Amino acid sequence: MEEVGNDLSATAGELVLESAPQMATELAAEEQATAQPVVDGENAGAGVADGVGTAPVSSEENYPSVEELVAKARAPVKREYVIFNTGPRVMAKSIVIANTPQGGAGNAAETSNVVAAKTSSERKSKRQLKRERQEARSNKSAENICGAVAKTGDMKACKFGDSCRFNHDLTAFMEQKPKDLEGTCPFSDVTTVCPYGFACRYSGSHPEVKGAEVAEVLKDGNYDGKNPMSSIRELNSLNKSFQKLLWKNAVTFPRADAQLEKLGLMGKARKLVVKPSAVEKGDDGVSGPVSNGTTTKVESESAKLDGTAMKEAELIPTLESKNGSSELPGNNEGTIAGTEGLLPSVTSAIDEEFPPHKKVRITVDAGEAVQEAPDSAPKTTNKLGAPRADDEDLKYINDEVKEPLREKKLVDFRGKLYLAPLTTVGNLPFRRVCKRLGADITVGEMAMCTNLLQGQASEWALLRRHEEEDIYGVQICGSYADTVARAAELIERECTIDFIDLNVGCPIDVVVNKGGGSSLLTKPQRLQEIVRATSASINTPLTLKLRMGFFEGRNVAHSLLPNLGSWGATAVTIHGRTRQQRYSKLADWGYIDQCVTDGPSDVQLIGNGDVFSYTEYNEHLKSSGSKLATCMIARGALIKPWLFTEIKEQRHWDITAEERLNILRDYVRFGLIHWGSDSKGVETTRHFLLEWLSYAHRYIPVGLLDVIPQKLNWRPPNYYGRNDLETLMASDSGADWVRLTEMLLGPPPAGFAFSPKHKSNAYDKAENG
Repeated sequence: MEEVGNDLSATAGELVLESAPQMATELAAEEQATAQPVVDGENAGAGVADGVGTAPVSSEENYPSVEELVAKARAPVKREYVIFNTGPRVMAKSIVIANTPQGGAGNAAETSNVVAAKTSSERKSKRQLKRERQEARSNKSAENICGAVAKTGDMKACKFGDSCRFNHDLTAFMEQKPKDLEGTCPFSDVTTVCPYGFACRYSGSHPEVKGAEVAEVLKDGNYDGKNPMSSIRELNSLNKSFQKLLWKNAVTFPRADAQLEKLGLMGKARKLVVKPSAVEKGDDGVSGPVSNGTTTKVESESAKLDGTAMKEAELIPTLESKNGSSELPGNNEGTIAGTEGLLPSVTSAIDEEFPPHKKVRITVDAGEAVQEAPDSAPKTTNKLGAPRADDEDLKYINDEVKEPLREKKLVDFRGKLYLAPLTTVGNLPFRRVCKRLGADITVGEMAMCTNLLQGQASEWALLRRHEEEDIYGVQICGSYADTVARAAELIERECTIDFIDLNVGCPIDVVVNKGGGSSLLTKPQRLQEIVRATSASINTPLTLKLRMGFFEGRNVAHSLLPNLGSWGATAVTIHGRTRQQRYSKLADWGYIDQCVTDGPSDVQLIGNGDVFSYTEYNEHLKSSGSKLATCMIARGALIKPWLFTEIKEQRHWDITAEERLNILRDYVRFGLIHWGSDSKGVETTRHFLLEWLSYAHRYIPVGLLDVIPQKLNWRPPNYYGRNDLETLMASDSGADWVRLTEMLLGPPPAGFAFSPKHKSNAYDKAENG
């Protein structure tokens, strides 16, 4: 890109910017006229985002001193860069692009005319959007080109023929296809032939390859004409045949079920004997669980267990229906509906093959199950119907039931830069950006255990790993020991990972109301069951990420730490906030230091919260007396991913706007490789880039501050940068974020709409500092 000056031209979108002060003033006036107030919403994942309001400055004469600004948690921006008499900036709640041609948005004035606040009357319900998508597919519109035809250019390449629900008319597709984007195909550096073929938005830069050669190259790349081609240099993809087994509930969990049985957590779950012949073969003829595209035998896993465990390994528990009954709908004979003849009677199978060694009495009216344990064990009662141990039973569990932990290859977190798992924005392209900027350890986005066990492709996509991520873990979230243990065993068996992290800190209501996330802090007994069962079911190290407590002023993390190591955890991350606090106040590092000082020596302890500079990183490690393994970096990496470079080089990097734009270019390139270079992939990349920009705009350049380093809770005033691009990147206007994406991905399609997912009140009040 050319040097940014008073006449900056973007290669894509032809965006022309004016001088910095004039542009910033006009943008502020424009935003006041078109924007609507932001309604604070629920915070998810890593936290804050859109800057609900910058600090207004009425006049230059009334501009506070540096000390006063810092005391009020307002960023001390140098006076010459502050914009006065503009009032507070108000960001649009959501934006929509009018029906403009794809040829480009013209100049900045034209762009501002097609960007407007999206009113309630213009919104479409999810049902309406789904119906429109279904209608478009059923009509076989020209834009829905078949992937096989687009990749090979051969009308007969699709194995489904006329029954394919996608369009096979390549000529019609090319006539309506938007103009190619400028630049070269992102796949040009990693593969011979672009896997998206004619559908690629950079197809004009593709080398000419004959049709037969294209088909041969795609065949070598494991393209079967049905599934999308595997992403380049990415691991942990979900095999379609294995997904079908998950759909049919035909996957066994020998280790997890054996541990659940030993801990007395199987409860009333009905056990079904699944024989090899009972598993219906998939399209590729695979008749058993599939691991990384190959057939695996459950017997090889269960051979390591004793005889009883081997029998239990072949059992699949069923789910209770919503009415609380363990009977499946339409099934009163003890078999799964639709599988008569494949599975034996539940009662006969259980009685003949596995005579119970413990008697269970079930009281139907009370909904309770009372299990009569051996004489040496006390009786236990669980209202949910699953026998569990209370505080008096811990000795019995430790002495009689607990199986020695398998040898685990531990991950050494000491001194390594740890990127936190970030919902929505911590995707694979963003992690690649952070890896290249100095991150050592990365974790995937939080995945729900129940969704993984159900084979949801969108949830399994969160486990994808790039080969650049040399130390990589996945974070899972669940409410009960059975789902978490089985999901962990499944992940270890099917994925290439270095550790599994259990989320015990997620604050959002949809997770907490189901008993997961930070809700487990109020249920230490259930947390113990989950950690014990999960750790004993896998060879991979198990780590935990938890908050100080659930309610403000009632911290519980310090009381859990002494036991987590004996339960099976190898490392624990402590977030210095409570669930009730969310992100509205600074992290309590004094409490984290106390936990580390008084904490156990058999567990690596990691601190998390508001790390935004290398000086803060050093201070936290020093204050803990070197007992803290490292610090986890979350929002600081979202706002300035080069924070990892600053920590490693021990300096404050006054990064230029051009260097920041190059980082965005890398993200776009990684995104197109991950999500695809066709129109759908381009818009998916644009969406997640906008989500990231809703955080990144909060960065204040070092050269503009009177006091460094910047604090995470500082509210910036309206200011302009040292050039036009830096001013544009500082804008909290959604319209300006779209303009930035135009410079990298071209103009958005007609009807494009965007609303930031994460909203919070992280720095809307001075007392939050």
